[in-house]
This record gives sequence, C-alpha cells and structure tokens, in this order.
Amino acid sequence: MVTSNFIDYVKICGRSGAGGAGSRHFRREKHVPLGGPDGGDGGRGGHIILRGNAQHWTLLHLKYRKHVIATGGNPGEGGRRSGARGEDVYVDVPLGTVAKDAETEEILFEITEDGQEVILLEGGRGGLGNSHFKSSVQQAPEHAQPGEPGQEQWFILELKVLADVGLVGFPNAGKSTLLSVVSAAKPEIADYPFTTLVPNLGVVPYRDFKSFIMADIPGIIEGASEGKGLGLRFLRHIERNSILLFVIPATSEDVGEEYEVLLNELREYNPELVDKERMLAISKIDIATEEDLARIRKQLPAGVPCQFFSSLTKEGLTPLIDMVWDGLQKSNSPT
Repeated sequence: MVTSNFIDYVKICGRSGAGGAGSRHFRREKHVPLGGPDGGDGGRGGHIILRGNAQHWTLLHLKYRKHVIATGGNPGEGGRRSGARGEDVYVDVPLGTVAKDAETEEILFEITEDGQEVILLEGGRGGLGNSHFKSSVQQAPEHAQPGEPGQEQWFILELKVLADVGLVGFPNAGKSTLLSVVSAAKPEIADYPFTTLVPNLGVVPYRDFKSFIMADIPGIIEGASEGKGLGLRFLRHIERNSILLFVIPATSEDVGEEYEVLLNELREYNPELVDKERMLAISKIDIATEEDLARIRKQLPAGVPCQFFSSLTKEGLTPLIDMVWDGLQKSNSPT
C-alpha cells in the first residue's frame, strides 16, 4: 500500500434516475375507429448500487468522485411499448466498507463479500400508460401517470479493514517488523514514532497451506480515543478483527500498565472491542536481559495468552503463530 493512496473515508452525493412518464396514446388503425388506449409504461430510473470488489483495498478511486448520477427511464410509447430503464450505476468498494447517512451518521449497511450488491438509492418508478386505466365506464382514458422522481442524498463511505488478527500497540513497539517477517508485506520501518501512517495487511502462511490475514494498525497513544495522535482515525479498523494481538516491547518499564492503557483506549472508543479475543506478544527480547524477562513475567496480565519473541533472531515466532492460529480456531468455532 502506498501511504498517500490509502483513503478510508469519502463523502459522496448519489442521485438516482427519475422514472419515465407513461404514454397517453390511442390506437390508430384503418377501419378501426375506436381502437382504444394503448399507451405503454415509462421505464424505471437507474439505481445507485454499491458492489463489493475484493480487488480494491482503499476508497482512493472515489476520492475525487463526489457525485454519482444515474440516468432516468425513457417514457412509454404507443402500442403498449414500455420505455427503456435507466442505466444502473455500480460503485465498486473494498470489502469492509460501511455506508452511512451523511446527515444522521446512521449506519445503513456494510459490504463484506466479493460481488455483494446493495442498492444505495433506488431509481424512480416509471409511470403507467393510459392502457391501464381503461374500464367499462371509462373507455378512452386521457390519463397516464408521470414517472416518480429520482432520489438525491449524501452518504459517507467508511472502510474498516477486514483482517483475522489486528496488531495493537504503541508506536515503535515492533508491529511493522513482526508483520514483515511473518508475511510478504513490506511496511515502512524506522526507529522513530508513527512510521506506520496507514494500516498494512499481510497474509501469514501456516501449516498445510493454511493462512490468515494480519493487520498492522498505526500506533495508538494514551488519549487516542479523545483524538490525540493517529489512533482515533484508525481505531475503527480494529473493529473488524477477530483477535487483537497486543505487541509490547521488552524494553517497556511496566508491561502490565502499558497493556491496561492500550485496553482502556479501546474501551473508551468502543466498549465492544474489549469483548474480542485478546493475546499478548512481548517483542524485542533480543535486547533484553534475563533479569528483564523475569521482571516482565511478573507483570503479565492474568488470563491473557502471551508469547515472547524477536523479529530479528526469529526466536519465538513459530510458537507465536501457533498461539494466534489456535486462538482463531477458538474464536471461529460455533459456541
């Protein structure tokens, strides 16, 4: 993913097509003086349809497309010929896209599957031709329905990254390095805070040709749920992860306290996040002493599966992946 091209929030205006008018037409034929009404129906206006596309990873293609407009339906014609429908407009979005009403911010639906289609705005219904209004009392109706107008509305499209495992931690905790050594992802890595400015995804291979998706979420700081740092912008990407893997470096002064700060930020943002399966990974053990590791073991939170590892020496990586895989099986198994 190119940093400047990761767009996970856009606001668009959709306008569906108006329905075509019904025809007010009478049959004209030689030697048939009272042919009667034969006006056809108007065509339906075009829909605005959101469609899931697994080939898209961001909303970049919609960043400068503020207006999505569908065409109207054609009017009906004589001979009971119906007008053509307006052309539907398909808007492809990545999986994990949530559509909201821009005015109320009400969540309307979410696109989670490739090829999934949901109508964002329905086109106007075409009007009925005068042939529908003939009766024993009204033999020659002059009335036909106009088409219904299309709809116009502003929407917010918000991408929430779909991944099996989300890496949670402070800046420079070693999340990007971990992702780079267990998958083919190549996130930016450096020795300064906030190197990761966008979520990075990687496919982690497992035994017997199995795999799972891991997401590196940009670093959270204390107060992220109140808008500090980058955390508030990217906390929503954690909502779609099956497991939250907290990554805390062995250089931390108090692992237990750091874990509680991270957990509290998630709780403040969305209380439901603390109900997710949580695991703990202690990184950078290659620069820690035995005394440091012994101290850390006493600080570990109770009841949270934990594994020590080093991305540099690869020590502990296999047990860490095993721990995550076992957790995924438990979280995905029916209760």
